[in-house]
Amino acid sequence: QVQLVESGGGLVQAGGSLRLSCAASGSIFSINAMGWYRQAPGKQRTLVATMSSGGRPNYGDSVKGRCTISRDNAKNTVYLQMNSLKPEDTAVYYCAAWGVSLVGGPYNDDYWGQGTQVTVSA
Repeated sequence: QVQLVESGGGLVQAGGSLRLSCAASGSIFSINAMGWYRQAPGKQRTLVATMSSGGRPNYGDSVKGRCTISRDNAKNTVYLQMNSLKPEDTAVYYCAAWGVSLVGGPYNDDYWGQGTQVTVSA
């Protein structure tokens, strides 16, 4: 099995920064993409950022220019640097890994973390 463990959430004032981390553990052979989604109360889960195994990023419109995703493939870890945070960034941030293949199988599964709360005060 694969576990995704997120860290780095918390309370920050508007204009501040946070860095989220997510480490995937297990007998992992490869991971296609890793990234972050977020869900605010009463709203749908939406894209924050993802990164392919080749390092290509993809950002949601609401965070472009304010967030940077990075990834350490050797550590199966993805990071999200968030700057110029706004109250509307308040949400639970979920880490995800897509196309995960384990040593000896199963292959090409998707996994989600349990989420980390980010709260931005005005």
